Amino acid sequence: MPYSLDLRQKVINFVENGGRITEVAHIFGVGRASIYRWLSRPKLEATKVKRRQRKLDWKELEKDVKQNPEAKLAQRAKKN
Repeated sequence: MPYSLDLRQKVINFVENGGRITEVAHIFGVGRASIYRWLSRPKLEATKVKRRQRKLDWKELEKDVKQNPEAKLAQRAKKN
């Protein structure tokens, strides 16, 4: 769950006004890595993480099962 934009701004303001990152992390309950990341970004808005492409194509698997119903899992894995 992403931190609110309001909290991010408060943390950045605290650091910019002389607060140490370790101290700020403890006060606001956020990780130091998050603070460093926020400081390095031009915008504080959350970034959307791209989903990892799945290795298994379900349609291809279904097609292969219909064409080769006797094939073992190891044989199917070697095809890709």
